[in-house]
Amino acid sequence: VDVFWKGFLANRSGYRMGIPSVPLADLYEGCRSTVVAQGGDVKFRATVRGLKIADGVISGVALDTGEALFGDHYVSAVPHDALLELLPAEVVARESAFANLRNLRTSPITGVHFWFDREVMTEPFLTLLGTTTQWIFNKSFLYGEAMPAGGRQYLQLVISASYDLVSRSRQEIVDLCLSEVRKVLPAAREAQLVKSTVIKETAATFSPKPGCDRWRPVAKSPIRGLFLAGDWTATGWPATMEGAVRSGYLAAEAVTLSDGAARSFLKPDLPIEGISRLIAGRPGRKA
Repeated sequence: VDVFWKGFLANRSGYRMGIPSVPLADLYEGCRSTVVAQGGDVKFRATVRGLKIADGVISGVALDTGEALFGDHYVSAVPHDALLELLPAEVVARESAFANLRNLRTSPITGVHFWFDREVMTEPFLTLLGTTTQWIFNKSFLYGEAMPAGGRQYLQLVISASYDLVSRSRQEIVDLCLSEVRKVLPAAREAQLVKSTVIKETAATFSPKPGCDRWRPVAKSPIRGLFLAGDWTATGWPATMEGAVRSGYLAAEAVTLSDGAARSFLKPDLPIEGISRLIAGRPGRKA
């Protein structure tokens, strides 16, 4: 309800959303290069095995290789169930902020990738109703890939809360989604599917069930020096990318506050406009 309010009612431009025009690896490269430019380091394929915690203070991060990393502040941005595996069992048992994370449930997302032998879609993306497939993203269009004669077109399908697909075989999912694509895209009916891939993320997000907010921790954890980020933390939003971004801002604010140099990073919501201000002013309606 809150997302619908902010996206469609409160502000006339709230419905707009950004879609990456480059592969995510290229998008994230800007983050890595910024960190490196400021003297930082980004490690790849560095699996964290556990967090070193003693007397309520975090002192380091243990890697799978046996190496340990040390810092002034530590920000965990892993899913809540992964954090439980990294924390010492006695810390989880002692701190309710961590123990309560066991009450949060997860929700799966399935991604289906299709490559056709010709162009079948001209829109940048489509939203489908009444079908298993929810979104179709025209990756060839978004990435600016030229369509050579006889070339291929790359589409990505996204299905959130895909509980019914977890137990299905990849071929069943391909057949189901392909039939839906051909129903909504007439050009796909004559096109040949050259290649397909199905990616199941069985615990892609936490599932924001009623009452779950009481179990979502704030950015500053009960362990001194350890801060939390992720869409599952207390962001004021459900499991969305926007909520994940807010968690990063909140974690940064908590770090600077603990360092004695408080700064504000969180971006304000879009202002409430027009007649929506009357609705927002009613009792029980939070702006």
